Amino acid sequence: MGGVQLLAAEEGGAPAGIGVFIPADYDIIWSLVVTGVIAFFFLKYLMPKMTALLDERSAKIEGGLEHAAKIQAEAEATKAERQAELVAARQEAGRIREEAHGEGNEIVVEAKSKAQVEAQRIVENAHRQIEAERQQALVSLRADVGSLATDLASRIVGESLTDDARQSRVIDRFLAELEETSRSSEAVDAGTQPAATTTETGK
Repeated sequence: MGGVQLLAAEEGGAPAGIGVFIPADYDIIWSLVVTGVIAFFFLKYLMPKMTALLDERSAKIEGGLEHAAKIQAEAEATKAERQAELVAARQEAGRIREEAHGEGNEIVVEAKSKAQVEAQRIVENAHRQIEAERQQALVSLRADVGSLATDLASRIVGESLTDDARQSRVIDRFLAELEETSRSSEAVDAGTQPAATTTETGK
């Protein structure tokens, strides 16, 4: 029975064994045609678009990298420029500080010089004023002493010294005697002091 069926299958042209997995010729032909059509459309339309898209993306990436590199280079240049400006600013600040210090010293010296000159001027003015007041006091004292001496001499001599020349001579003589007495007193005092010193040394 089985042998009859196998024989009938072989006679009917049905594939048997490995032939079951091999497609028919028309299937292969249609598959090749469809594959060719798909490949044609892919290469004709899709492939250029994909290539263009990939090229565009690559160009954008390269452009972005170049732009980033350019920005980085500009940033480095700006950083170097700012550092140079900072160094220059520090040097300028140091120079200005040194100049200000020097000018401050000059101002102090000038102020001291002006103060010394002003102090000297004040001292000289004070000396002149004191000398003028001393001279004025001497003149006043001389007039008072002369008047007193004239009155005293008039009482002693018993005559009036109204004559200007005589009055002047009396005043001059009185002042001379007064100065001589003062000098004698100073000499006596000066002699007494060494003697006292000698006595103390001997002790």
